[in-house]
Amino acid sequence: MISQLTGTERIVAAFTFLILICFGVAMAAAGRGDLIGTHGWIIALSAVAGVIALLRAYGAPEPSPARLSEYYDDPSKVGIVLTLIWGVVGMLVGVWVAALLAWPELTVDAEWASFGRLRPVHTSGVIFGFGGNALIATSLHVLQRTTRARLPDQFSPWFVLFGYNLFCVLAASGYLMGVSQSKEYAEPEWYADIWLVIVWVVYFSIYIRTLMRRKEPHIYVANWYYMAFILVVALLHIVNNLAVPVSLGHAKSYSLFSGVQDAMTQWWYGHNAVAFFLTAGFLGMMYYYLPKRAGRPIYSYRTSIISFWGITFMYMWAGSHHLHYTALPHWVQTLGMAFSVVLLVPSWASAGNALLTLNGAWHKVRDDAVLRFMMLAAIFYGLSTFEGSFMAIRAVNSLSHYTDWTVGHVHAGALGWVAMITYGSLYALTPWLWKRPALYSPKLVEWHFWLALSGTVVYVFAMWNSGVIQGLMWRTYNDSGTLNYSFVDSLVAMHPYYIARAFGGLLFLAGAVLALYNIWMTIRIPVPVAAESASDIPMALQPATLTAQAGE
Repeated sequence: MISQLTGTERIVAAFTFLILICFGVAMAAAGRGDLIGTHGWIIALSAVAGVIALLRAYGAPEPSPARLSEYYDDPSKVGIVLTLIWGVVGMLVGVWVAALLAWPELTVDAEWASFGRLRPVHTSGVIFGFGGNALIATSLHVLQRTTRARLPDQFSPWFVLFGYNLFCVLAASGYLMGVSQSKEYAEPEWYADIWLVIVWVVYFSIYIRTLMRRKEPHIYVANWYYMAFILVVALLHIVNNLAVPVSLGHAKSYSLFSGVQDAMTQWWYGHNAVAFFLTAGFLGMMYYYLPKRAGRPIYSYRTSIISFWGITFMYMWAGSHHLHYTALPHWVQTLGMAFSVVLLVPSWASAGNALLTLNGAWHKVRDDAVLRFMMLAAIFYGLSTFEGSFMAIRAVNSLSHYTDWTVGHVHAGALGWVAMITYGSLYALTPWLWKRPALYSPKLVEWHFWLALSGTVVYVFAMWNSGVIQGLMWRTYNDSGTLNYSFVDSLVAMHPYYIARAFGGLLFLAGAVLALYNIWMTIRIPVPVAAESASDIPMALQPATLTAQAGE
């Protein structure tokens, strides 16, 4: 990988690593054993590993000019492996914290192993580690194919992958050591936030520079979704994390917002993280890999564009529905509720567009578990968006809020939509990138599909039942006007559902392990392929078939 860099790019890489080493050592000295000191050593050692890689490639010849006639897929390959690893780690921690809720006596007598520290490791690991790496890997692949243009340079994508995963490690280690900004999404330390901004700007510049060099005049809709994801996530991250550190040598910081303003900012960020990180980016994935795998054009290209603008505009106003019955002004709550209900239209337009694309290819869905992953993801996307709009209504929210119903809703989207479309896309992409005729074991893909489906159904139904029972018990009064059930009574009622939740998570984790093994074995198989895969025709010949506006 390093040997593929040009001389200029190696100099830039060396300069970047040296800056990180100096910065990390300075942090370690300032922290003196505190969290910021530990993170300083992590940054410095990561940069040292990069310097060692550069030194090992010293003297390697300049890459051949012939490389410019081919797509640059190595970053996507590494991103796929990182995605699968983060998925297994994040889901493993998730199963463990679910088990702690069912059997608290399993708690290990160590501060880092407490539920409060492990829970954000799980959420950040699966959302940002698993989901973020999947988005980076697939977006770089889709960008090149739909523009018929190679990435603008070879260092920037490696910087994004390295920098983003360094951020994920800093965040996870910070949570284990008990330091975060104490918000809903357990934001990491101020210096990690600044680092992510730098990485994200480079990521966006890759997209813009490649689009400027495109040979295909049309910008395919998947790129619209990917760019919206990159741009809006940057905006959300910067505004929500405006904070003043206690000192340059301390990890603690104070938010510039307070009270109800801080709550509104947090949920503007939180709901739009769902909108653009967990929806828009993965819709970009769906709009490329589902029609590609099915061998069918998008049912209605015009609908995909209308859906894009509907989702992009309306989601921005919906976050306040998380703050019903709070100090937030009533009209702001109502505004969020109204936009949340209207959001059902563009969301179902995308879900329906995906399913209608499969017209004429349902026999492939029956026989191809990879395509079945994508089909199921579209179904869960439709179900989750309906449920989200329904739960945003104030009367429904009075029952669902603060209960496990919300947890079930989140995981219907996370497991059923995000994870399913990710695994389907990675299963389709891996043989294309590594020039293999097929995956190592189609049978393992079948096993993974049924494990993932059964795990999701068990998990979500357990939390739906748990949440509705919780809400009803908490609002049941006796004749004297006092609560009929204590909080402990509701905990006892939840216990069977918490056991079911842990079992459902375990099934899904087993599928994630199978996916990692299957794709790793696919990569390792030394299968020579005489010709390029039909899905990866060389850049100069790649037809933009996906822009066909079937159904219009």
